[in-house]
Parts: sequence; C-alpha cells; structure tokens
Amino acid sequence: MINFTEKLSKIHIPFLSSLHVYFDLGTSLTRIAIKDKGVVLREPSYIGYNSRSREYLFFGTEAKTILGKTPDFIKISRPMVNGILSDFDAEVALMHHFLQRGIYPYFSSYKFIKPQLTGFTCIPALATEIEQKAVQEVLMKTGCSRVYSVEKSLATAAGCGFDVFSHQPHFIVDAGAGLIELAIISGGGIVVQKTIKNAGDHMNKLIANYTHLKHGVLLGEATCEELKTTLLNFTDEEDALTVRGKSLETGLPKSIRMKSSDVKEALINNFTQILDGVKELIEISPPEIANEVFKYGITVTGNMAGIKGLDHYIATELKIETYVPTHYADAAIYGLIALGKSPQNFIKLGNGR
Repeated sequence: MINFTEKLSKIHIPFLSSLHVYFDLGTSLTRIAIKDKGVVLREPSYIGYNSRSREYLFFGTEAKTILGKTPDFIKISRPMVNGILSDFDAEVALMHHFLQRGIYPYFSSYKFIKPQLTGFTCIPALATEIEQKAVQEVLMKTGCSRVYSVEKSLATAAGCGFDVFSHQPHFIVDAGAGLIELAIISGGGIVVQKTIKNAGDHMNKLIANYTHLKHGVLLGEATCEELKTTLLNFTDEEDALTVRGKSLETGLPKSIRMKSSDVKEALINNFTQILDGVKELIEISPPEIANEVFKYGITVTGNMAGIKGLDHYIATELKIETYVPTHYADAAIYGLIALGKSPQNFIKLGNGR
C-alpha cells in the first residue's frame, strides 16, 4: 500500500502529491522554505515554557524579546545548542508553531486533503547517529511523512552555487551562532573537516567578560549581541555605542561607552583560533587539494560572514583569496532547496527516513 501511494504521489495528483519543505534548524535562527516558493520563515530559535501551567507560551521573536525579563516560572531557552538538539519536546513544540505560521497557510490551495510533507534538513558533521535520528524524529512528529538529511557543510557548499558532486575542491568556513564548521568539499563528500564551538554565542560571553573585567559592569546577553553586531568590524571604522549594565561596585545601573576597538580586542583571540583551524585543515589535506584551495580560495558563510572586512582580514592573514557569497547567511537553506530538486541527491550525500 505504501509503495502504491508513493507511485501515485509521483503523478502529482493534487490530493496525493507531496509538499517539499526545507528546514535549517540553526542554533540562533530557524529557517524554513517551500519548494518553488523560497524561504517562508526566518525566526529566532527561542521558546518560552511556563512551569506552572506546564505549556509552551512564547515562540521565536516574542520569546527572544522577553529573554532575561521573565519571572522564575517562565523559562526562555533554545532547543538547539551548538548546532545539536538538546531539548526534544521544546523543538517539537517550536516546529509545530513555525509550521502553523509558515507552512499551513499554503494549504489553502488543497481543498480536500492536505498533502504529505517531505522534509529536507541539514545536520552538523559532529552530530552522532543518535543526534541525527533525533532531528529526523522531530520533523516526523511535526508532520513530515519522510525526512532526508545531509551534512550541513555539503548543503552550505550547494547554497554557494558549487557542484558538490564535482571533484573540484571547495573550502567552506560556515561561521554561525553555535558552531564554526570548516570543511573541504570534493566528490560529493567531506575530505577533511574541523568544528570549532567558539562561535557567535561564545563571542557574546567574551564581550561580557571583557566589560566585567575592564569596566566592572555586568551586561546581558542581548546587550552583548548588540555590541557585537553593531561595532565589530575589521576595517578602519571606529564606531561607538553607549550601553547600560549593572555595576559590580554599587549594584545599580551604570552606563559605559564601548568602541569598535574594544569589541575587536575582546574577540581577536577567537578569530585567531579560526585562522589556526583553517591552517590545520590545509596542513592535513593532500597536496593536490592544498594547491586547489590556494588557487580558488576560501568561501565564508554564516551570519558572521557579514562582519565588515572579515574576508579581507582572513585573506591578509592566510595569503589566500577569501570570498563571501551574496546569500551568505542563508547558504544552508538555499543549498537544501538546490539539492532537494532531486531527493536522489540526499540519498547519495546523506540519508532518508
């Protein structure tokens, strides 16, 4: 019966056809796309749980907005930590909410029976088999009849416009909030890869430590994020921003003025670790691949790729050309869309369920 239904679904009969949905379950941002319609939802990966009523009440942008401002019985959290699923039930609730907002409105064209959902997602290379199955199970519980997954570096490379099945090596640096994934892609697989956990979230903590030690002021996560996104750059620009935190000396609110050079000083060691990781991958890769990387350069994606002058900084330090694609922040979801044009690509690169 299942095989019969699958054969009928390929004929694209309106009431049996499958709707292809693409999921990029990021640490800080969740992106969802639909085949032929593009990205339909971009929401922060935050959720709020009320322990008194034992239900999830706040989702996405609303949950992030009230972070650090709630009573003890309301907990704001992120189900994804360092790119890995850490709270199964919370992620299921979050995805149910996102599907109701981003996917179900498109069901209006299906008057009789809602179509089956076929899910496509990407998973970090460091995820264990159990963690990969957990992500697939979330999407199955959310409503997907079948789920295909692929390693995120491969999806990112496809989103940059590269042919991941060719034997032309591509060096991808995907710098997100939870993980920084370094990988050299060739022949439909990852030749060498390295994962650094000192990503965007860790940088927020470094800024908090910096203001704690230098100014004696405690800053919240949202304030540190604002300082990073507003001031950090690798150009000659010197911007400034006044923020307010809690004084360690008096316990009262205190304002401090932070400059771009201050934020860069707080984070420069972290970027040095990224450069060291790139050097390590080139050192352990075969000579032919190292030569190709030098010839064709490095591609930087993820939200941190938008930092002004970062590509020039990496190119100057490593003496290798560095590029930032147009859709650098959405490279993974665009890669899933590109690969999802043929589910056979996921069977070749990853797995389906």
